[in-house]
Amino acid sequence: MSTPLLRLSGLEAFTVFPGSNFVNIGERTNVTGSRQFARLVKEERFDEALAVARQQVENGAQVLDVDMDEAMLDSEAAMTHFLSLIASEPDIARIPIMIDSSKWSVIEAGLKCLQGKGIVNSISLKEGEAPFIAQEKKCAATGGCCGNGF
Repeated sequence: MSTPLLRLSGLEAFTVFPGSNFVNIGERTNVTGSRQFARLVKEERFDEALAVARQQVENGAQVLDVDMDEAMLDSEAAMTHFLSLIASEPDIARIPIMIDSSKWSVIEAGLKCLQGKGIVNSISLKEGEAPFIAQEKKCAATGGCCGNGF
């Protein structure tokens, strides 16, 4: 039996297979991990925030991690707006997106904006097994795969 491959996509296909080198994930489009990006998003300077995403791709990111978990933000609206901007930029949208949030509503909003098969990082069992399975199925149905391996 052959090893299953991880197949992702933005506008272009991206496959991870046994023997692949590491996957370079651009983490600078994460409000909890980048002060600059957080400031740009809070100030609604989305053109400059988009430039951060572009720079990540130009510097070799193969997947772009997008996280809008910040108390001062409408995280769902920020995720939707930013992913819609990415979708309009072919040089950025060519790589898969990793939707990163601790809130299911933000993940769900992000899934609706994916152009291809991305990664959800991650869903949790803290609400119980049934909601977890329902969320995983929704991820799969809308083009996402769960980064937690379910």
